[in-house]
Amino acid sequence: MISRTRICIALAALGLSSFGGSVSTSELTPLTSSGHPGAGPASNVPTFGDPLPGLTTTLRAAFANGLETFQEVDTPETGLGPVFNNVSCVACHSTPVPGGGSTILETRFGRLVNGQFDPLTALGGSLLQDQAIDPTAQEVIPSQANVVAKRMTTPLFGAGLIEAIPDAEILLNAAIPRPDGVSGRPSIITDVASGNLRVGRFGWKAQQATLLAFAGDAYLNEMGITNRLFPQENPPNGSAALLAAYDHVADPEDVVDPATGKSDIDFFADFMRLLAPPQTLPLSPAAKAGKSLFTQIGCSHCHTPSMVTGPNSAPALNLKVVSLYSDLLLHDMGTLGDGIAQAAASPSEMRTAPLWGLRARAAYLHDGRGATVDAAITLHDGEAATARGRYVALPPVLKQELLQFLGTI
Repeated sequence: MISRTRICIALAALGLSSFGGSVSTSELTPLTSSGHPGAGPASNVPTFGDPLPGLTTTLRAAFANGLETFQEVDTPETGLGPVFNNVSCVACHSTPVPGGGSTILETRFGRLVNGQFDPLTALGGSLLQDQAIDPTAQEVIPSQANVVAKRMTTPLFGAGLIEAIPDAEILLNAAIPRPDGVSGRPSIITDVASGNLRVGRFGWKAQQATLLAFAGDAYLNEMGITNRLFPQENPPNGSAALLAAYDHVADPEDVVDPATGKSDIDFFADFMRLLAPPQTLPLSPAAKAGKSLFTQIGCSHCHTPSMVTGPNSAPALNLKVVSLYSDLLLHDMGTLGDGIAQAAASPSEMRTAPLWGLRARAAYLHDGRGATVDAAITLHDGEAATARGRYVALPPVLKQELLQFLGTI
């Protein structure tokens, strides 16, 4: 058995802390009485889009304010563009409610030569912004690119619980040997919000470790709004002249409100951090059998059923079981990789997507190529090839049992 002491030693060698993701801002410090008006009884069962159960008045207000900002529409006068992908967070995170995913696809591009990936940063890569405040600034995929990939918006339900999982918990799981050629590895990145080495966990490539960094990244790259974490504009296809012609709002465009001490990215992070996870549905006899099959055929080698959050100043995030069905590690997915190297991930590596809330999605896999859950499983490759093969070999009745189980998580 691998001890937590060994993991802590490994963390120290990387300069990482044992626990990460706790809510530390004073405005999110909870009150001590769980029965405080507005906190809600602990027995409440949230639905998609609800806040975490048991929040205090202060935290519920932070969630509400964050949701309001999450839905606000930006304009060129507030800093939108000059190139962007959408005008608000909710425009892409909308299914089935604000904070969910969507079938909207963004485009990534780059150049792969002799195994070396070039994101073509000088030409606006690796993310293509497909809208512009003026047609002359519209980006195009440069001719130098020989890799083009699509990515679908990820849902945000339970994101605060994922953030609150200690780095040590993820590393402990990564260090446990697994069968079937599965060898996931943590994405070790520098968290732009703290400047510390952390274990990445958000995004298809596990490229961000904290929700504040995730929010800042998206505000710049999806809406073109500079902020204190990402203060440099994206020139359209790298053109400084086009940037000068159409960027007329001083940077950073997302400024701190003196009354609250927060900017938009802080409100976004509050909303995501306090958004409840998907609730599991009751298991029918068939779904119970499917749950056993999930483990037996090897799905759980990567889609780890649960992890536990660390100590946290917010009781709703403190030492909670997180039934996310992901190890949050990078895995070589073979033909299912998107060909884009990003942060610590190679072109063929992808983060294990959390499966909770699968029933609320309309398409599956990073690029939506899976029209059904069955199709998505069948398209797995690389480290998942053995488990996929076992699934494909199941009789139809057993496949249905497994699919019924997946529809409950």
